[in-house]
Amino acid sequence: MRIGVLAALCLLLGFAVSAAAQVPSRFDAAAAERFATLALDCIHKEYPNKIAHVLGGDQDVRPPRELTPAFYGCYDWHSSVHGHWLLVRLARTFPAAPFAAKARAAVGASLAPEHIAGEVKYVTGVGRASFERPYGLAWLLQLGAELREWNDPQAQTWSAALEPLEEAAVQRLKDWLPKLSKPIRVGEHDQTAFSFGLILDWARTAGDRATADLLVGRIRDFYLQDRGCPFSWEPSGQDFLSPCLAEADLMRRVLPSAEYATWLAAFLPGIPKDGSAAWLAPAVVTDPGDPKLAHLDGLNLSRAWMLEGIAAGLTSGDARVPSLRAAAAAHRDAGLRAVTGEHYEGGHWLGSFAVYLTTGRGLKK
Repeated sequence: MRIGVLAALCLLLGFAVSAAAQVPSRFDAAAAERFATLALDCIHKEYPNKIAHVLGGDQDVRPPRELTPAFYGCYDWHSSVHGHWLLVRLARTFPAAPFAAKARAAVGASLAPEHIAGEVKYVTGVGRASFERPYGLAWLLQLGAELREWNDPQAQTWSAALEPLEEAAVQRLKDWLPKLSKPIRVGEHDQTAFSFGLILDWARTAGDRATADLLVGRIRDFYLQDRGCPFSWEPSGQDFLSPCLAEADLMRRVLPSAEYATWLAAFLPGIPKDGSAAWLAPAVVTDPGDPKLAHLDGLNLSRAWMLEGIAAGLTSGDARVPSLRAAAAAHRDAGLRAVTGEHYEGGHWLGSFAVYLTTGRGLKK
């Protein structure tokens, strides 16, 4: 039996594959430190690097640190962005933790105004209209939202420095949204439902009413009439986002509770009312060293926060809530056990998903 399969079976049976992979009984500064370490180890690690880069000429053949001087580490641009978000989120949540000073120093080094100016130049360059759209841009705005909400002088300095890049990202999205004729329902980066949730959360934090209104209108156009999501088709073999659950988690952000409960009954009619978690089993990764197969570890984490979000959108007396929370707990445990850092293929990004889940970031409407 291959080691990857054995590890996956251990996860399924509920056993930790190593001491580092054990699920903490509570999320405190000690538990947060291992996630912070994953980000600190990668946000300034330039190689290996997978760039999504259109060459317009010889002048574009340059190393990542020159192309995108703030977000060149963690294997790819979007992972670097949400690695910075992770550090900000944890330093804000645990300001006295031993890792907080290192997190601040690393974030401050990246978000220097001259680095952000370089990012703006890159993002707005010719031929890059679709660069990191929507996933990376959504995470960039989530980083911006985290900084805007943090009542800390250093964080506000970083927020001011990031603002030109926020503006460039928002403009790219506002140019795109009116032209997008259909939602994108895949289980990877291009999916619109998950990214729309992050962007909407940013718009509400930033007080950008025009962007929020545009986005809510598009969300209602794309998703309000959806019925009977084919949940039995999930997951695909390299998903890290659930198309059905992401849409349901998005819609609780735009519909009143009673309307949402009715919509959800039509959209996901198979949610049981018996409090069982058996209706939705966590995904199993057969080779955590494969960068695409390891996506399923992220799926378990994102499913967990989406299930919690769906439950939060319902009233406490809704009979579906216990089953939603039971399935969320099962996915949470499976997902957190996988965030070990043993394989860079997962370690460079899974920590961000773990922190988004464990700090309840997505539950803020």
